[in-house]
Amino acid sequence: MPAIIRDPVHGAISIDELERELILSRPMQRLKGIRQLGLVDAVYPGAAHSRFEHSLGCMHMAGRIAEHLDLCAEEVRMVRLAGLLHDLGHSALSHAVEGVLSRNPDIQPVMEGKAVSRHEQFTRRIIMDHPFGEEALRIAERLYGESGQLFSEVADIASGMKPPLGQIIMGDIDADRIDFLLRDSHHAGVSLGLVDTDQILQALTIKEGRIVLAGQGDYAADMSQTAAESMLIARAHHYNALIYHPRVQSLRAMLLSALERALQNMPAEEARSSIILFFREYTDPDLLDFIRRRGDDACRSLLEGIIFGRALPLAARFDHRSLPPDIRMALSSISRHGRMRKLFEDSLGKRYGALVDVTVGSGVPRSMRTEAGAFLYDDSALAAGLVRSLTRQIAISFFSEGRPQISLPEIRAQAERLLSFIRSESSLPIDGLLLLFFTLHRMLSESFGEKVLVPRIRNITWLYRTVARIIDQGPSELSGLFDYSFHGDYGFPYSERLFEDIQILVANGMIYQDLRHYERDGRWLLRYEYMLTAEGIGYAQTVSSAYERESEALASHLRHERHSIPYDVVSLNLRSYSLKRV
Repeated sequence: MPAIIRDPVHGAISIDELERELILSRPMQRLKGIRQLGLVDAVYPGAAHSRFEHSLGCMHMAGRIAEHLDLCAEEVRMVRLAGLLHDLGHSALSHAVEGVLSRNPDIQPVMEGKAVSRHEQFTRRIIMDHPFGEEALRIAERLYGESGQLFSEVADIASGMKPPLGQIIMGDIDADRIDFLLRDSHHAGVSLGLVDTDQILQALTIKEGRIVLAGQGDYAADMSQTAAESMLIARAHHYNALIYHPRVQSLRAMLLSALERALQNMPAEEARSSIILFFREYTDPDLLDFIRRRGDDACRSLLEGIIFGRALPLAARFDHRSLPPDIRMALSSISRHGRMRKLFEDSLGKRYGALVDVTVGSGVPRSMRTEAGAFLYDDSALAAGLVRSLTRQIAISFFSEGRPQISLPEIRAQAERLLSFIRSESSLPIDGLLLLFFTLHRMLSESFGEKVLVPRIRNITWLYRTVARIIDQGPSELSGLFDYSFHGDYGFPYSERLFEDIQILVANGMIYQDLRHYERDGRWLLRYEYMLTAEGIGYAQTVSSAYERESEALASHLRHERHSIPYDVVSLNLRSYSLKRV
């Protein structure tokens, strides 16, 4: 007979005998000691809920989504198990450990011959190992035949594989996000993350083996779009209110600094062994105790502030409203390169006697499709705007008891030095994308007196196809410039990373993105059009000096493609279309 768990968010949650045994297992019980929001309870005292209760909620929501999609009973059970176990490999104290690993690749643990730094990788390994006790394995074998095969499939689903099942756990609209938005809002006492779960469920359907937004140009499509937009709005507000609160950011920077210093005091192999325990065994108190035992006096001073909520004051903060486009672009590139981000933050921290934290937006929706065959952000101007809003969330914060006078030119100079070093070691894909726009601009623009005709590229799918073709068939000089992977699930080469990089260029003022209406098969649709900005030209000129050989090869390749480039031109005043550097 099913047991009942009373949940503060979802009410009565029914569990079967296998779910009950898994819930009682040591890996699941560990999650009771890991707060879902890390250090947010220093600002929102009610937000002390655990990843354990979030996992129960994710299981419940995953089952509701699967049932709404009319999946068979076995698929519903599998999805529920994946939702229940999806956070087993999460480290203590939220994402602090992952932050340390991204900045210090030399202490990343190795599993199956590969360095690992993300909790999803540990989660997959734990589920595959299925250390859930003899009774859980006995029940699994009785119900499913072979427990190893069962948990292998559950691991795939929890990792976002096997669509549509994996999309329920890890997608743009998934059980994980629905539950944490509802649960975090409930416990924090804010209403910014509230979503209508019934409306969201009605918005989802399956087409060609993938979850999409229901409806085709009708009222159902309008309501599905509204539900998806509400998720994006809730998530943006949730992060602004909870995750990006200055005191929370300060405590997070203090924790990262203390943990990093403690690990650096250890031999690398011992540090790697300890880090594995952070993901598989430790709770929040265990990790704090580790810092106390293994850290120096500076670590323990930071630790005292963390435990008692005495965050370092915010001394200065620069965001997209105060940072010039070239600095935003540089910070965006550095933030994706963990080791360089550490050097950047540490260097400025020593210069100004502060803890420095560079934050960038994340969670850009990249793959949610509609039943009519479009992307959500193509059909919804609001979704497109929210994508830009999420992407432009970039800031650099200084936390200190003092009031240092921060110099933007010094931030720029330090960023440029580190970017030069990064480029000397390897190509940056986003640099290659900017060089593509810059090459098109130089090839297609024309000046007439006080006017300049600037090319505007009409079709984003042309960009996908062009980059994919360069990767597959382009000259050898360009082989390492575009490090993107593509799939053909939508009828054309598509890269989520490439889409995100385009949005980063837009958000940081490098290219201008416009939306145009066009008619196809009796429907009026939206398409993106792109034009290099004056700031983009200035930044691209700097970038191109690091890629002289690649720039020449790219120009030669595009000249042969000129007849197929979809573009029109915009006439601008030459004086206004000029670079002004702050």
